[in-house]
Amino acid sequence: MEDWRLLRGQIEYMFGGKMEHRDYVPPSGRWDHDHCEFCMSKFSNASGDLHKGYCMDNDIWVCESCFEDFKKMFNWTVECDQGGD
Repeated sequence: MEDWRLLRGQIEYMFGGKMEHRDYVPPSGRWDHDHCEFCMSKFSNASGDLHKGYCMDNDIWVCESCFEDFKKMFNWTVECDQGGD
């Protein structure tokens, strides 16, 4: 599968990962946002940014759209769903 979002070698460190579906919470007062590991969409508490997504190792964020696109290819499992849907 050729996809511009796969240009950073994510398969090397994300294959088989355990993902957690949750609300975004900034890790600290000095670090107020993250980006989707694939499409670079921004996660933060600011209006217009993403507020919920999938997180791996409490560090790597994936937006819901990219998660759906790559979940089979990367063989991800979801550990829990914080906040429900």
